[in-house]
Amino acid sequence: MSKKQREKVEDEVRFHRAQMRAQSDAAPDSSVYDTQTPSSSDQLQHTNYNSGGYSNNEVGYGSPYGYSASVTPQQTMQYDISADYVDSTTYEPRSTMIDPEFISHADGDINDVLIKTLAEAHANTNTKLESVHDMFRKPQDLSRILYYKNLGQEDLWLDCAEKLTQMIQNIIEFAKLIPGFMRLSQDDQILLLKTGSFELAIVRMSRLLDLSQNAVLYGDVMLPQEAFYTSDSDEMRLVSRIFQTAKSIAELKLTETELALYQSLVLLWPERNGVRGNTEIQRLFNLSMNAIRQELETNHAPLKGDVTVLDTLLNNIPNFRDISILHMEALSKFKQQHPNVVFPALYKELFSIDSQQDLT
Repeated sequence: MSKKQREKVEDEVRFHRAQMRAQSDAAPDSSVYDTQTPSSSDQLQHTNYNSGGYSNNEVGYGSPYGYSASVTPQQTMQYDISADYVDSTTYEPRSTMIDPEFISHADGDINDVLIKTLAEAHANTNTKLESVHDMFRKPQDLSRILYYKNLGQEDLWLDCAEKLTQMIQNIIEFAKLIPGFMRLSQDDQILLLKTGSFELAIVRMSRLLDLSQNAVLYGDVMLPQEAFYTSDSDEMRLVSRIFQTAKSIAELKLTETELALYQSLVLLWPERNGVRGNTEIQRLFNLSMNAIRQELETNHAPLKGDVTVLDTLLNNIPNFRDISILHMEALSKFKQQHPNVVFPALYKELFSIDSQQDLT
């Protein structure tokens, strides 16, 4: 990140801090309240949204990956990504993006409070690191490894989709705990989760990687990279890129707190096509940026010359985008070859590509 970009972020954070202090000292005048319009301008109907389902309309979202991802209405969802979101009849001050409870406790540096909040959210939505490391030390279960290596393509896809769905359920809970996230519009919350959950799964995978074995904790078994290979060259490339990127994060030896901040940064990346409250998302992103910079500068020396750990993490974000494209392309190809396969409801909802034209 250039010096000019850093100064811009710092200016935005200083502005936001001053705004938060002003709002905590005095109740805002009614003139600053801006009515929040229902999401999708009636495309997501209020009654259906609150009951945990979509309306009968199809809502199109622009994707940061270069294709248009359509949200196709689902009959039922075992895990609803819209549950507990901001009700479209709740009118909040649009200038107050951080929860009042968060502000009231931020009597010191808001960075410290944000860091603590995200660290707790991460800890509460992840397997304890001690348990992960215990699994690293156990002898490899060769029979289980052989089992997965011999799985057919269809069974392996379904098994991976199930494991990914379980991880994304925790990612959704983590997102809800990010200060200010629940005050974004319903559309923006859903779009950020639809386009960012796979990226956060890669970040979380990095803490499940044992670099000495080049193996990942997959459920309750350590599996090497080649256990996920199929005969399809595109799928092999996808697996290789996922492991490569997760490994590059693991090699930085981030703390659990730093991983929490990085997840917030990735999810709130403001350059996603289709977001409506870009200003609000940018402000939340800037707060996460300032917090992670503080944490990383405290714990890590530059890697080489003036290249910092933060620079490396930010440079990884385009890799997430590329891998997400590979995932959607591989999924589209797989669904064409196996049209009768039924994926978990949440996986199907988040990664809904029903035709090749959605990739254009």
